[in-house]
Amino acid sequence: MGISQEELLMPSLPLLSLNHVSFLCKSVVESVKFYQEVLGFILIRRPSSFNFEGAWLFNYGIGIHLLQTNSLNDLKEKPSVINPKDNHISFQCTDIELVKRKLEEMGMEYVTAVVEEGGIIVDQLFFHDPDGYMIEICNCDNLPVLPISSCPLKKAQPYKDPTQRKTSPSLVSKDHFAAKMEMQMMENLVTNMINIAI
Repeated sequence: MGISQEELLMPSLPLLSLNHVSFLCKSVVESVKFYQEVLGFILIRRPSSFNFEGAWLFNYGIGIHLLQTNSLNDLKEKPSVINPKDNHISFQCTDIELVKRKLEEMGMEYVTAVVEEGGIIVDQLFFHDPDGYMIEICNCDNLPVLPISSCPLKKAQPYKDPTQRKTSPSLVSKDHFAAKMEMQMMENLVTNMINIAI
């Protein structure tokens, strides 16, 4: 049972943005303190009609909803190793070195990673909250956000110069081909961005 072609062409849901993430906690009080003191979140009012313990926090355009667990058996054991490939939420920062210093001052354990793509470097820093949920701090905004449709996935074929006679086609230089491909990718990107904006 797969997705039909018609379903693929249907418009996506009318979403606006990510509103919040929600975490089960062994201690809402301890987790609130962590998200306030470490990540700078602000405690906000939550509906009084809820009949379970929890807390809502907000900052950076996103909410974090903390829910008191009914049973410690509902929570996974806090990982003993920080694994950057684990599920996580990520926050962009302006100064990764300052974040490192602050975490060290708080006695927080973290691991770092570096991603390099086309000469662009992204620094990443990973640590756990009190319940073992992974948090990443990075300068990921260094990487441009490009729709996949703007980046060809097929192996590029040699460019045949259409101005040459068909009886004796000539292949142009790799530099010329790369420039043509770059121009095509940018045209695709602009077209896709216009389609997104419409």
